[in-house]
Amino acid sequence: MKIGVQVGQVVDRGYDLQRQWLEQLEQFRAGRDAGFDFVSWGHHWLIDPFQHFQPIPVLARFAAEAGTMDLVTGVLLTPLLNPVQVAEDIATLDHICQGRLILGIGLGYRAEEFEAAGFKMSERAPRLEEGLALMKRLWADTEVTHHGRFYHVTGARPTAKPHQQPHPRIWIAAMTEPAVRRAGRLGHPFYAIGTLGYDDLRHALAVWRVALHESGQPVPSEIPVHREFYVANTREEARAKARPAVEAKYRGYAQHGLPTVGASLAAGVDRLMDDPFVIGAPDECLDKLARYRELGVTHLALRLFWPGMKQDDALRMIDLVAAKMLPTLQTL
Repeated sequence: MKIGVQVGQVVDRGYDLQRQWLEQLEQFRAGRDAGFDFVSWGHHWLIDPFQHFQPIPVLARFAAEAGTMDLVTGVLLTPLLNPVQVAEDIATLDHICQGRLILGIGLGYRAEEFEAAGFKMSERAPRLEEGLALMKRLWADTEVTHHGRFYHVTGARPTAKPHQQPHPRIWIAAMTEPAVRRAGRLGHPFYAIGTLGYDDLRHALAVWRVALHESGQPVPSEIPVHREFYVANTREEARAKARPAVEAKYRGYAQHGLPTVGASLAAGVDRLMDDPFVIGAPDECLDKLARYRELGVTHLALRLFWPGMKQDDALRMIDLVAAKMLPTLQTL
């Protein structure tokens, strides 16, 4: 499996922003030096009570020092954005990183963001599909005319084509069954994020494969999964340190309307920390993560930072994963 680090961009509001950036740059470098295979960065606007930076400029900066690491937009909320701008930005970034870019995209779920973009949330799924189709044409064709429900270009000649042909690898994030089916119908890996537990993920992958088959799509070679993660020397230490961070972060997510989170919190924080989150001592975490290979998972993105976490603790956790877990996981 390929193991990635989701740099901890979700930071409590009020933290010094310059310090935040320098610490996140240090976390990225620590992950690179530890041997992680890819780095992932998310996308949100106006996300109270947290603050974080935007993925395209951040990943462009990381590309200068990434070495052989892949760069992942994990995930870019394309319904909020103009697909012509996204196509040009992604083509540019793909050259900056010499073809090591993975474009993770998703619907978004926060009304505040769609209000800021001037769109209705009810339009997000068709906007994602039409926008993705237009981006693929802009990446592949010399000249594009498109007059759809949302987007219009006439005789458009893109200024940049991506390094990867016909386009960068695309992962479509999903937390609900309709979104999983959409990823299969469009012929792309579905990127399992959020609070899908192990058994739920097994079911979702079956739904995805049926949608691929029914749409006549080939089965993609990549199956990516994101997991919230906390490892310490003992199980007791890991769970004690993770608990307040899990409660604070996911209470905020529930208030924002993240699908499935409210029900998960109602079932209890301990249940979340048991599954789908991976929290414990190195051997316990290794056993939990290794199981995902049985589902065909090829890429695991681990979030190694939580709101309120001290930088020294974040760096120690990266080192602990590198020493106790990474070599075994990468051979699976």
